Amino acid sequence: MDFDLNEDQSLLHDSVERLAADLYPSLESRQARLKAPLGFPDAGWTAFVDLGVTGLPFPEAEGGFGGGPVETLLVMEAVGRNLVVEPLLASLVLGSTALRLGGSAAQTARLLPGVIDGSLRLTLAQTERQSRYDLHDVATTARRSGDGFVLSGAKSVVPNADAAGLMVVSARVSGERRDPHGIGLFLVPTDSPGVAIEAYPTQDGGRAAEVSFSDVALPADAALGDLEAGLPLLERVVEHGIAALAAEAVGSMDALHRLTIDYLKTRTQFGVSVGSFQALQHRAVDMLIQLEQARSMALYAAMMVEAEDPAARAAALAAVKVQINKACRYVGQEAVQLHGGIGMTLEYIGAHHFKRLAMIEYQLGDTAHHLRRITQAENGLLAA
Repeated sequence: MDFDLNEDQSLLHDSVERLAADLYPSLESRQARLKAPLGFPDAGWTAFVDLGVTGLPFPEAEGGFGGGPVETLLVMEAVGRNLVVEPLLASLVLGSTALRLGGSAAQTARLLPGVIDGSLRLTLAQTERQSRYDLHDVATTARRSGDGFVLSGAKSVVPNADAAGLMVVSARVSGERRDPHGIGLFLVPTDSPGVAIEAYPTQDGGRAAEVSFSDVALPADAALGDLEAGLPLLERVVEHGIAALAAEAVGSMDALHRLTIDYLKTRTQFGVSVGSFQALQHRAVDMLIQLEQARSMALYAAMMVEAEDPAARAAALAAVKVQINKACRYVGQEAVQLHGGIGMTLEYIGAHHFKRLAMIEYQLGDTAHHLRRITQAENGLLAA
C-alpha cells in the first residue's frame, strides 16, 4: 500500500504546518492567545478559514474541498505539533461530521455555507454526568410537542460550547436511560431560550462547558438523521473524533520527543552532555518506538474510520484509542523524567504538550473503556 502523500495532500500539509507555526511561534504567543474571551482570537480562526480548513471534509459539489480522513489527519497533526487552541476538533471534526453524515439536503443547504465560511462553529454535546463514555446512556429527553420537540436535561464537558453557534445534542426520544434505541440527535442553536452554558478553561489550554436545557423548544427539522436510531450516527461521529485525536496526539508526541532529544543534547552533567549516557539514549529510543507505533495507528484509523462494516470499524477505532492512550502516557511521562524538574514547569512548552497528551488519554474514552469495546467486538456484541 502506498502511504506517500499526493500533490494536493503535500500542499495541504505544508500550508497547515506553516500557518500553525506562524500563529504559534512560541509558548508566550500561545499564552497570549488563550487570553481572548473565547480562548482563541478571531484572527486565528479566520486564518484557518481563509486556508479552507473549515470546508475540508465537505464535497466540492457543496462548496467544500472534498477532503477525507487523510486530509483531516494532516490538519490535526499540525494542531498537535503546535498546540493549536482554535476549536478544530469540536467544529471541523465532531460537529461537521455529524452534519455531513446525518444532515438532510435542506439542513445541509441551510447550514453548510456558514460552516465553510467560518461564521458558524459547531460542537458535539453527548456526555452526561452519569454516562462516562457510554454513548447510549442518555438521560436528556426530547419529547414531542406539536410539530416539534421540547429538549430537557444537561450535558457535561462540551468542547468549546461558548464559541459554537450550534450544538449537536444527543437526547432520548423513547425508551429507558440506557437503551441503545430511542436516541436522537438534534441541532440546537446555543442562543436558544432555555439553553444555559457555563464555560470554563481546561487544564490543557482548551475550553469546555456544562450545558443545561430547560424546556428548549425545537422545530421538527432540528432532528438530525433517523429520529429514534441516532446512536449509530453518534458512534460514527465519535469514531471520527478518535481518528482526529490520534493524529493530534502524534503531532504533539513528535514535538515533545524532539524537545526531549534537544534537551538531552544541551543539558550537561559531570562535564558532559547527558545525551551521551547510554541509559538515557535507550529511554529516548523507547519514546521514539512508542511515537512510531502511534503514528502507524493514526494511519490505521484514517484507513478504517470510513469502513462499511460497523463492527469492524468500531473494533479498529477502539484498538487505535487504546494504543494512542498508552503512547500518550508513556511519551509524556518519559519526557518529564528525562527533562527533570523543568519538564513540569509551566514556563516550558514541553509541560504544555504533556498536559495535552494527558487530556487526550481520557478524551472520547479511556483505555479501560476501549479495551471493553474490543472484548465486546470479539464476542460479537458490538454488532448487536
